Amino acid sequence: MASIGAGPKVPQSKARARRDGAAIPLDESDKRLMNLLQSSFPLDAEPFALIASEAEMELDDVLARTRRLLDERIVREITPIFDTRALGYESMLVAAKVDAEHPQRAAAIVNSHPGVSHNYLRTHDFNLWFTIATPPDSELGLAGTLDVLMRETGAESMRQLPTLTLFKINMNLEMEKGTDALAAAVDVAPPRELEAQPYDDRDVEVIRALQGPMDAVERPYDAAAAELGIPTAELLEHLRGMVDRKLLRRVAAILFHRRAGFSANGMGVWMVPEAEIMETGRRMASFRGISHCYQRPTYEDWPYSVFTMAHGRSKEECDEILDSIAEECGIGPGDRATLYSSTEYKKIRLRYFTDDYREWEEAHPR
Repeated sequence: MASIGAGPKVPQSKARARRDGAAIPLDESDKRLMNLLQSSFPLDAEPFALIASEAEMELDDVLARTRRLLDERIVREITPIFDTRALGYESMLVAAKVDAEHPQRAAAIVNSHPGVSHNYLRTHDFNLWFTIATPPDSELGLAGTLDVLMRETGAESMRQLPTLTLFKINMNLEMEKGTDALAAAVDVAPPRELEAQPYDDRDVEVIRALQGPMDAVERPYDAAAAELGIPTAELLEHLRGMVDRKLLRRVAAILFHRRAGFSANGMGVWMVPEAEIMETGRRMASFRGISHCYQRPTYEDWPYSVFTMAHGRSKEECDEILDSIAEECGIGPGDRATLYSSTEYKKIRLRYFTDDYREWEEAHPR
């Protein structure tokens, strides 16, 4: 792959309108429900009944509100969230330096790969940031796939930023409380393991049957159980086992950020001494407004070892979250930077064990 040296400064691309539109007014019941759908969607035959009880709402109201939130594109989908690396997929964050005047061309090429789940234009010389995964049986592998993408996009360079330590991944937006809650520290689980975990053909069948959007119906797991030819109770027991084996993180609602009121996301990057990364990363991950926190490799022209994703209702709210982290961790302005997204080119949940990857590789030889 080409050099990742800094090179001359290039003009920044102009931000364009985002496809998901402006925030939609939500009442307090909507917000309470969205918090529960994001954080507490149960592995139960009738999960909406349990959510209704916790929210102190009627089941019919919960179902009607959930359908409206889906129809109005405030909730993107309710879906199982499987662990990409635990399933043996190679994955990483990539920062690419592409034509700043016409970045959409490169973005379209990157987006064509089925393993690209997120792709953003960001305010930096490395202006195209995307996450990509390749399956265990990929002929190209991750490095070969990036070689192809680099050639086809004409990128000046690509920086590979794999996860070295995962401190937090929990895309759970706080709907009810304000900036103080987002900037406050809360309890956080210890860093997750990233190694591939054992799984079998039955696990693959379950993933294929359940992955993708779930319907807002009283018994949403029944359809996958019927496809598998097993009782729903058996499917749920299997899913609980997949959680224990680290293959399934959780089932949750994924939101359209802007329409849910979170118009800004800032990628805070931090220069942290090697000996302090584990402790500092854990502290950064504890902030409610941080959805992702990782240790990533550094380069001569990229000294930032810890990455945090902050989500806020405004740029100012993101700044307050990140400033609170800086104060808590004693990090000065010269040892940090914030990259804001100006265009969202792609955001999807990955689909696993599909033919799309093989078909892409056949159409894009090395």
